[in-house]
Amino acid sequence: MNQTATLTQPATPARPLRPIEQAAAMGLSEGEWLTRHAADDQGARITRLAAPAKDILKALTPLGTVMALTRNPACVHEKDGIYDKIDIGPGMGLVVNYDIDLRLFMRQWASAYAVETPQKDGSLRHSLQFFDRHGTAIHKIFARPVTDMTAWAALVERFAGDFEPITATPRAAPAEERPDGEIDVAALRDGWTELKDVHDFFGMLRKLGAGRQQALRLAGAPYARPIATDAIRQLLMDCAEKQVPIMCFVGNEGCIQIHSGPVHNIKVMGPWLNVLDKGFNLHLREDMIAAAYAVWKPQSDAAVHSIELFAEDGSMIAQFFGERKPGIPEIPAWAEHVQAIPTL
Repeated sequence: MNQTATLTQPATPARPLRPIEQAAAMGLSEGEWLTRHAADDQGARITRLAAPAKDILKALTPLGTVMALTRNPACVHEKDGIYDKIDIGPGMGLVVNYDIDLRLFMRQWASAYAVETPQKDGSLRHSLQFFDRHGTAIHKIFARPVTDMTAWAALVERFAGDFEPITATPRAAPAEERPDGEIDVAALRDGWTELKDVHDFFGMLRKLGAGRQQALRLAGAPYARPIATDAIRQLLMDCAEKQVPIMCFVGNEGCIQIHSGPVHNIKVMGPWLNVLDKGFNLHLREDMIAAAYAVWKPQSDAAVHSIELFAEDGSMIAQFFGERKPGIPEIPAWAEHVQAIPTL
């Protein structure tokens, strides 16, 4: 077998701070740092793209293979592929391909920039970076060696506008979750049992006024079981060893990015749990996982099992499923792996 699943703790060499780390050190959002300091600090060339994000996204197909990156504070999801089959409406959008598979929440997309960053070998790293009104990165696209750079340059020229640095709007405090005692747990369990599609889950929670993690905690087995926050490490290693294909969802308020397929090289480096495969990289901060659940949801065709990871503030870090398509039952080996994880 060509896959490897290894657990290593190599010495961490000194490295330059990433842009998001440099921004945090200066008390700025990443978007503010990029548009106000990257040119001086890194010699980057930054071009504002003035068109709506949906127009830029719809123009990406001629670029060919690129790398899509979506992240939140605890997880980074990187996937190589071609932006095709793009459908974007006023508020929602889809990019549905086996490699580049995205769910877009367009009201969050506020600004876009093309960035050329000098590298140590003298080359330039080309990226398109999208931010929300708070200066938080929603989505990034990076050129690969096989990317059509003539098409890339034409896209930048087409959408380039007058330069404007990002002025971040302060983020409002999140709404407080309703007390557990105000949630109708019986109605929650009844609604859960009657689910016909996993996509109806969010609507059910909204109707009941329950937070997602709150619902998992209150519903209890067989719907959701708390598990160890490091259980995902062994699960990914088992899936790599036995070649059980998975689906991995990572997102933020503006974008969810999905990987479907097997994973091979699982490596632990300090606090980071990594999938380092050709065409797919995942970087997960295990120390930032505050809660984890094994979840079961019925459907009209077949039930599904998932792992859901949450941060300290209750936000979703990542979800993991067995690879499946609508109307096709999930892989039995995936269900067995999830069911075998001990309840915390």
